[in-house]
Amino acid sequence: MIALIGFLIALAVGITGIGGGSFTVPALVLIVGMPAASSVGTAFVFAGVLRLLAAPFYLAGRHVHWRYLRLLIQGAIPGLLLGTLLLRLLSKAGGNPGIVVILGVILTVSSSISFFSRLQNQNFAHKNSHWLPWLALPIGVEAGFSSAGAGALGTVLLLNYSEMTPPEVVGTDILFGLVLAVIGSLFQWKFGAIEGGVLWLLLAGGVPGVLIGSLLARRVPARRLKFVIALIAIFAGLQLIWTGSRSTAKRPSATTVRAAPRAASN
Repeated sequence: MIALIGFLIALAVGITGIGGGSFTVPALVLIVGMPAASSVGTAFVFAGVLRLLAAPFYLAGRHVHWRYLRLLIQGAIPGLLLGTLLLRLLSKAGGNPGIVVILGVILTVSSSISFFSRLQNQNFAHKNSHWLPWLALPIGVEAGFSSAGAGALGTVLLLNYSEMTPPEVVGTDILFGLVLAVIGSLFQWKFGAIEGGVLWLLLAGGVPGVLIGSLLARRVPARRLKFVIALIAIFAGLQLIWTGSRSTAKRPSATTVRAAPRAASN
């Protein structure tokens, strides 16, 4: 089951650059039953390996916009460090369920823009590139806090607000996510929040999955690839909303927590 999960997620990452954290953390928590802390750390390393394997395909095709990549990294790395520290302070890896729901809503709504040309602005990044680091900052915070967002939000941003083609968007975002995954993995490794056995099983399915996905991406017409990316991003957003909502429903209310000591004393 874990290897199959790894294969399907990696297939999505290879084709669209989306899914490394957005799908892996919910799958490990809800299906495998792992603690949220270990899920976030394991997802970081898994996503990093997938993007490392996918990157050469997009580099060979020259589908990377280096200037936009540099600007995104410039803003995302401080955010990643902030998100990781916030995660440690709260000791709720995978995050506050409310924040996960908010990320899901943002991802779902922003991905839907891909189907409405009037809401898109393909010249935004070209004319306002100085805004890219600031837009990448919250993406880095969310990636550090829950391992989700780097691929999905970065892809949606570049897809609808830059002049890049869909393959260039995927290639640039894969390298963007790779940098964040490597740095995030180092932090998670230091904190001991990685489950090695599960990681190896994910990679057993993920390695062939990402290679197949990267090869398939070359054969998908650009227009269709754009809509495939948007649909997967919407699905990832809905998945996060459902995961966060379910976690919130399972949390004991403050009244219940306060009542428990009283019951014990009686």
